[in-house]
Amino acid sequence: MADVTIYTIPGCPYCARAKELLKSKSAKFKEITVKSDEDWEKLEKLTGRETVPQIFIKGKHVGGCDDLLALDSKGKLAVMLQ
Repeated sequence: MADVTIYTIPGCPYCARAKELLKSKSAKFKEITVKSDEDWEKLEKLTGRETVPQIFIKGKHVGGCDDLLALDSKGKLAVMLQ
């Protein structure tokens, strides 16, 4: 199973949806909660985005929840998670 990291904030419905999709694929992931302005700045520098969730699979940034759902609908997510 692939190395997956997901950056989230508490109460975010998109974060919850992305985590549920990963769980449905039996993917184990490391969740990093973005807590401070400094965390947000680091995440923005890392991804070029200002939203959560932000997901990395095998060290590659795949985007947010909508991006993850799109990968799944194209059948690419399962391959990436192998």
